[in-house]
Amino acid sequence: MRIISGKHKGKHISAPKKLPVRPTTDMAKEALFNILNNTYYFDEIRVLDLFCGTGNISYEFASRGTQKITSVDANYGCIKFVSETSQTLDYPIETVKSDVFQYLNKVNIPADIIFADPPYNMSLTEFSKIPLLVFANTLLLENGILIIEHSKHTDLSELDYYKHSRKYGGSVFSFFEANP
Repeated sequence: MRIISGKHKGKHISAPKKLPVRPTTDMAKEALFNILNNTYYFDEIRVLDLFCGTGNISYEFASRGTQKITSVDANYGCIKFVSETSQTLDYPIETVKSDVFQYLNKVNIPADIIFADPPYNMSLTEFSKIPLLVFANTLLLENGILIIEHSKHTDLSELDYYKHSRKYGGSVFSFFEANP
C-alpha cells in the first residue's frame, strides 16, 4: 500500500501477509480523498476508522495532517501493525482492539468522518447495523459523514441515512449523512 498525499506522500508500507485484510486500492483511496478534500480541512477533523485492517485509510488521514484518529479492529495482528506503523511514522493514531459493533455501542466521542471497511462478504443485515449504530448513538458531528466501503455486488442504497455511492473498480463507497 502507498500513501497518496501529505507528509509521507509516496511512502510504501508493507503489511504482514498473514493479516486477514483487503486494503483499499490506491485508485479508490485517491478518488475518495479527492472528494473529502473539497469538504474538509484535514487538520481540523476527528476520524474514526472502523474495521481498520492495515490502517491504510488512517495513515492517509494522518499524512494529510489529521491529529485525531481512532482505528478500531477486532484482529490483534491488525491493531499491533497499525500501532507500530503509526509510532514509526509519528502519526497520532489511537488504536482500539474491539469488535466494531460493541465499540459503536460504548463510544461517546463523535467524529467528523467515520470510515468503515468491513469484510465484503458481510451480510446486508450486518452492514445495516453500522449506520444504525452510528446515528442512534449520535457519533457524527454536525455535517459529518459515514462512509462504508463495500463490494460492487452489495447495494446499500435502501439503508437508513444513505445519501449516495461512488464506484471505483470492484469497490464502492456509500455515503451516509444525518439529513440524506
